[in-house]
Amino acid sequence: MASTDLSLLDITDKEIRDKLSLWDRRTDAMAPLTEKQMDSVLEIRAAAETLSLPSELPIEDLCSLSSRSLQSPFTATVPASTEDVLLKGFQMLDMDTERIETAQQFFSWFAKLQANMDQDESSKYRKTRDDLNCYQEQCDAILKDVSTALAHLDSLQKQYLFVSNKTGTLHEACEQLLKEQSELVDLAENIQQKLSYFNELENINTKLNSPTLSVNSEGFIPMLSKLDDCIEYVSSHPNYKDYPVYLAKFKQCLSKAMHFMKIHIVNTMQNLTSQLTKRSLIEQIEQRAEKIPEYHQLLDDIHQCYLDQREQLLNPSITSTITDLTNQNSKDHCALVRSGCAFMVHVCQDEHQLYNEFFSKPTPKLDELLEKLCLSLYDVLRPLIIHIIHLETLSELCSILKNEMLEDHVHNNASQLGAFDAVVKQMLEDVQERLVYRTHIYIQTDITGYNPAPGDLAYPEKLEMMERIAQSLKDEQMKQMSQESAFSDVQLEDPDGRRNSNAGTSEASRLQTSISPADLHGMWYPTVRRTLVCLSKLYRCIDRAVFQGLSQEALSACIQSLLKASDIILKNKTQIDGQLFLIKHLLIMREQIAPFHTDFAIKEISLDLKKTRDAAFKILNPKAVPKFFRLNSHNAILEFLLEGTPEIKEHYIDSKKDVDRHLKFSCEQFIQQQTQIFVGTLEEFLTKVAALKAMANQGGPTYSLSQQPWAQPAKINDIVMATYRVMKSKLPSTLQSMSLYLANRDTEFILFKPVRNNIQQVFQRLHAFLQEEYSGEDLQIIACPSMEQINLLLSVNK
Repeated sequence: MASTDLSLLDITDKEIRDKLSLWDRRTDAMAPLTEKQMDSVLEIRAAAETLSLPSELPIEDLCSLSSRSLQSPFTATVPASTEDVLLKGFQMLDMDTERIETAQQFFSWFAKLQANMDQDESSKYRKTRDDLNCYQEQCDAILKDVSTALAHLDSLQKQYLFVSNKTGTLHEACEQLLKEQSELVDLAENIQQKLSYFNELENINTKLNSPTLSVNSEGFIPMLSKLDDCIEYVSSHPNYKDYPVYLAKFKQCLSKAMHFMKIHIVNTMQNLTSQLTKRSLIEQIEQRAEKIPEYHQLLDDIHQCYLDQREQLLNPSITSTITDLTNQNSKDHCALVRSGCAFMVHVCQDEHQLYNEFFSKPTPKLDELLEKLCLSLYDVLRPLIIHIIHLETLSELCSILKNEMLEDHVHNNASQLGAFDAVVKQMLEDVQERLVYRTHIYIQTDITGYNPAPGDLAYPEKLEMMERIAQSLKDEQMKQMSQESAFSDVQLEDPDGRRNSNAGTSEASRLQTSISPADLHGMWYPTVRRTLVCLSKLYRCIDRAVFQGLSQEALSACIQSLLKASDIILKNKTQIDGQLFLIKHLLIMREQIAPFHTDFAIKEISLDLKKTRDAAFKILNPKAVPKFFRLNSHNAILEFLLEGTPEIKEHYIDSKKDVDRHLKFSCEQFIQQQTQIFVGTLEEFLTKVAALKAMANQGGPTYSLSQQPWAQPAKINDIVMATYRVMKSKLPSTLQSMSLYLANRDTEFILFKPVRNNIQQVFQRLHAFLQEEYSGEDLQIIACPSMEQINLLLSVNK
């Protein structure tokens, strides 16, 4: 039996080995392993042989281990630790006393083991099934509860909808009732408003029939306004019931009220007439007032009473009129001042005429009253004046007050406009003071503090551009003129066959006298334009002394801005551009300030404290005084009192002469630099020659110029030819720049004449020197241009 079991084990082991060999056959392997995998298996095997099994190994692993051990009991070597583990596994299966010796025993043990394993696994499933059944029962109970809750919620939803519908219906009914109530209230108010006009009939009748009714009472005017409203309303609704009856009754009330007013006005006018006819009484008082002081006092009281009454009547109307004028001209201060002053002129004239109707003797109190009334206009205008910032507006206000009001109105009617004259002068002083203040700020911000834009300094590009534009316009005009002249050749012939050529001549002369782009107002440098515009506005607006101070400040600031701009142009462009820019604008300033017939000089007063300082020094330091003057300290104090008085020194600053001085300096600098450019090399050579001759004349060593390396004929020829080439190349551009900037033949000639004279003088000195020092052959080598050639060159480029 044992041998049989062993054979079975051998067969089984052989089959297993055969089957296992199929997994790793070299050809047609079922699961071929790579070299790396084979190495890994060997490494795991080697590690497993030395690794002890864990003490707690699951039954499945023990069984598999035991089965593997039993499959080859004759080849496998089980470690001692493994046997202990297997023993523990057998003890767990209550098989620790049994021993497997045959295959049948093994299979029995294996079946029992498998049954135990199945039982263990099924117990888990049964437990899970029981848990799931419990969960199912709980879910069924919850679902039942949810169904019951949903049934209750459905019932509540139906009840809520029922209540909501009932509530909405009630709400709509309430809103409808409120709407109807509002409509009824509006209707009642509308009816009451309409009835109020008809109900006023009884109240108006009661007031008109009252024995105490007075036209001057406070309620009479409101009653008239209400009566007018009632008549207008009833007249506009002829479809109302009893319309003719109420309209007739209202008309009767109106007739009665008009009758009362007529009686009052007629009586008042009759009383006034009767009072005016008694003017003889006032004349008698005026006649006696010159002789008797009591009558004079009575006349003063009458005048005061009259003026008080006039003030009460005039104040409201004047205030209302000034307010209306202010609202109408809130954005136009000039129109406001003009209209307000014109209104006050009429008030003053009318009041004087009315006063003369009552009195024959004038009184200063009338002018006091009128001045007080005019101050109401001044009080309105002054806050506006002190907030004006534009010089144009301030200068126009000065013109209005000075020319229109003072010189026109007041000068022509001084007797009636004395009070107005005082107020206007005060207003003019305020405007002038504001104008001077704003001018100072304008000079500081817009002239002194002006920061030029790139376009302001684009010289000579902007002049060239304007010149091209002017030339294109001139060409178009010439073309048009030629066309018109061709037409006139056909049409403008007199009976003798002679053509009329006046039109063409006048047109050509007009083109010749056209303004150059450099002289256009818009092409001036901004500070020059602003300065001249500012001075033109100030000239007729402020006093001469104040104008002189402002003009000096403005011109000085303008000159400084021109010098700054000239330096920038000189650095960015060329030297001649900067110089001509400055010369041109200084010429413009001198020309434009000439029409101001005023002295641009101002006197400045300063204190000279030199004597005071010396006298005080002698007191503090007596040793500095000579001994024969040093008597005692009282002498120093006495000298301080007598001779230490500060001196007052006066000096004048003339801005016009300042412009001329800068212009002269700029022209001299231009002449000097242009001369240096053209003949500077020749001047240096002649200066060196003169120095050499001076040394010889003073007893120094005598040198022959022909022996000097720098005075050889060839060297002189180089200098002369270089100078001639410079003149020939640069003279045209220089003259063109002068023409572009100055744009005036006379000015160009005057400015260039010293340059031409300097050039001629240098060549004359050169000719004299050459004739004196060099022979004919050397002169031919030098080949200096003749004076005729130099003059011809200068005249061609003139």
